Amino acid sequence: MAGGSGEVGGPRISRRGLLVVGAGLTAGLVVAPGTAHAAPAPGPPAPFIENCPSWGARRPSSPVKIWDRRPIRILVHHTAGPNQRDVSRDAGRRTARSIQAYHMDHNGWLDSGQHFTISRGGFVLEGRFLSLGELNAGRRQVEGAHCTGQNVVAIGIENEGTYIGEGPPPKLWDSLRALCAYICFRYAIPPTELYGHRDYKNTICPGDRLYSMLPRLRSEVGAVLGRRVSRTEATRASWPLLRTGDSGPEVTAAQYLLRDAGATRGSVTGRFDEATADAVREFQSATKAEDVNGILGGESWPLLARTVSREGGLLLRGTGRYQGDAGRAVDTLVARRPLESTPDTVDAAAWQRLLGTGGAPVAEVSDPPGVANR
Repeated sequence: MAGGSGEVGGPRISRRGLLVVGAGLTAGLVVAPGTAHAAPAPGPPAPFIENCPSWGARRPSSPVKIWDRRPIRILVHHTAGPNQRDVSRDAGRRTARSIQAYHMDHNGWLDSGQHFTISRGGFVLEGRFLSLGELNAGRRQVEGAHCTGQNVVAIGIENEGTYIGEGPPPKLWDSLRALCAYICFRYAIPPTELYGHRDYKNTICPGDRLYSMLPRLRSEVGAVLGRRVSRTEATRASWPLLRTGDSGPEVTAAQYLLRDAGATRGSVTGRFDEATADAVREFQSATKAEDVNGILGGESWPLLARTVSREGGLLLRGTGRYQGDAGRAVDTLVARRPLESTPDTVDAAAWQRLLGTGGAPVAEVSDPPGVANR
């Protein structure tokens, strides 16, 4: 049976347990479970995925919402828990139950937030109810709660452990590659559309090491799907993650931009100290960021790195230098790459290139209205 131990349509539930929202935002349409869909042509082998009843999941506290649309990307997370030595199937099941309990009892969500979970032993488990059945059908998406703004357009995968200073164990990596390839095939997602949680939020997740392995993951998933992913395609544009203890030109530029935004009047030192973290929190509060934590990541960078151009006198005419603190941020980064040309208008893509995190562009797509994020 493709993809797991449960039925293709997921566990049987009452009519109240399934809410389908059409692509045209026809909210409130309740349909019976088990709707049949034609399976796609044979593709990569499906990993064995335990469905929710198999690992002892609780029932969702309210109906799971399903959108009549396909996701366009995959987001990789880590659980930020201990890198435990017990890599048995039972340990993986305990992890899934622990995540669900935290998400339901602490966060107040209706079920686990992620669509799928991979244990350190490489066991793959369904996260949110009905995610496996909809994946096998390949036409609709279960609404998750793994990343605000990406809960319908992206599949969320939790990887057990913390991967800041060390990488994932081989069995977990192999399962992550296999699961991503299967998801990409079923939903027609390009293998390049694999991202980390930090690409969209101010968070360390999925850890420095695992995040740095995403280009490799894109290439390996492409190979499973029979598609060659070049190094250029595998490197996607992003924003640097800065936090307390960091230093260098990126921090100097961030401090100038924070001063430009009015979040600080402090001196520019190139060191991300507590004063800088406070300035980041002030900026995050002012811009109504979800994560107000002093970490400068994918949620706040796009707002902080405003466009600098000739309009409005932001360029000193005849000198090629930029005015103001935003201009000083540009100059700081340009000085590190003196042989590269700098455009008259420094937009998001130019900022990323100057920050050293440029790459293939990423489509700015987020969830449609009506996503509850719970």
